[in-house]
Amino acid sequence: MATSDKKTRDPEGARLPIRIDTTSNGEFSPVPLSPRNKAANALAHQWAGENAKRTGLERRDFMISACGAATTLLAVNHANAMGSKPKKGAKFDLPAEAALDPDAAMEALGGEEFIFDIQGHYVNPNGAWLQNNPAAANGFRWVMKDCVQEAPKDNLDYLKCLEAEEFIKDVFLDSDTDMMVLSFVPSTRDAEPVTIEEADQTRRIVDAMEGDHRLLLHGRVNPNQEGDLEDMDRLAAEFSIAAWKTYTQWGPDGNGFFLTDDAGERMIAKAKALGIKNICIHKGIAFGPQSFEHSLCSDVGEAAKRHPDITFILYHSGFDLRTPEKGFTPGSGKAAGIDVLCQSLIDAGVAPGSNVYAELGSTWRFLMREPDMAAHALGKLISYCGEDNVLWGTDSIWYGSPQDQIQAFRAFQISEEFQERFGYPALTKELKAKIFGLNATKPYGISLDEMVKRASSDSLAQKKHAYLERPDPSFTTYGPRTRREFLNFKALGG
Repeated sequence: MATSDKKTRDPEGARLPIRIDTTSNGEFSPVPLSPRNKAANALAHQWAGENAKRTGLERRDFMISACGAATTLLAVNHANAMGSKPKKGAKFDLPAEAALDPDAAMEALGGEEFIFDIQGHYVNPNGAWLQNNPAAANGFRWVMKDCVQEAPKDNLDYLKCLEAEEFIKDVFLDSDTDMMVLSFVPSTRDAEPVTIEEADQTRRIVDAMEGDHRLLLHGRVNPNQEGDLEDMDRLAAEFSIAAWKTYTQWGPDGNGFFLTDDAGERMIAKAKALGIKNICIHKGIAFGPQSFEHSLCSDVGEAAKRHPDITFILYHSGFDLRTPEKGFTPGSGKAAGIDVLCQSLIDAGVAPGSNVYAELGSTWRFLMREPDMAAHALGKLISYCGEDNVLWGTDSIWYGSPQDQIQAFRAFQISEEFQERFGYPALTKELKAKIFGLNATKPYGISLDEMVKRASSDSLAQKKHAYLERPDPSFTTYGPRTRREFLNFKALGG
């Protein structure tokens, strides 16, 4: 049997390369896996062990191969088909031989697409937030066992899992991501897990590797928080931000705002005056009952109609964890989920391909375990926002390296039955390439030719080429996985 070089992470191959689990991005309490999900994971572990032996590989070497990822997705397909309510609307479309044949696995799960992830996160383990709110560090204590196993429990060494170098490894070495936008979480001004200055420093680390323009920045603004509107001038002048990031359902007093009310209009006016006309808005994945109405997309259509010169990018696409995604009937009056976005666009007369973009961070990651819901979500977004207006995002680092999300999306296909019944498009390679990155080049003003040229020859590309000679992905996640971890994580908000 082949013997691998010593791996520093998960040497026994105990973790699956495609993670169907309970991890949250910290904005919602982890949702337990269904019996079907648990059966899929158990079967994937069983098949991985058997297939590793068949291919003459140690289990860890098999797990980090394309065949390991293919085996996991095939197990998910099998469990979905054999459940009490078989999934017929979608599946991960790859041949059985991909479990053992590296070429077949790479044909299904590999790709040369330009991948532009417009929702990434980073937490500075040495940031000022620790001094202002030291108890918030407990929100990351659970990652110690997966990342810094020997770290003493009485200090903060486990936060090394979150250093800039680890972020770069997860995103740019262990995944096919070419570019990422570094975004922000909602918090009071004195308790940000990463400040704009710290985010800019991370960008400069990437730039120093000649990874120019690999990492873009948002400027965080919540107009219902004192000082944020005034600070937009500084953010625009000093940090070359690519877009604004706001949370309509968040506020220091627990109350959100609408894009169409006074706070929203003042933010939009300031964005226009500063000439940065991309506004990224957290819509969906409600934080809870308070201000729930502000998490809905009911105000999006009217805001887009009033301001056709503003690009509205909807993080999470209005997806609501508590609302199962099904087919949409215009005028049905449904009160939550992606249907609210669709109806808002219809009511305002905002046509597909206009100035509203839907982003998939956390939405796709959650829906990987519910293929029929994923088919409805993607089908509706493509139909009502437009095939050029659905954008790739992963919400990583909360979910660790985004590679498993990329591989799963490459293989995902809406069934012919759902295409015919609901009018959804087939997810062709060309359409997936648009979603993966081509669509985002327009609002972010990226020259694709220049980016591809840089990405193929910069020092970061060379570093990745050398790394892939002996890859060592961790297959771990950093977001909370249980309710207790989630409650600890909430302390990050200050």
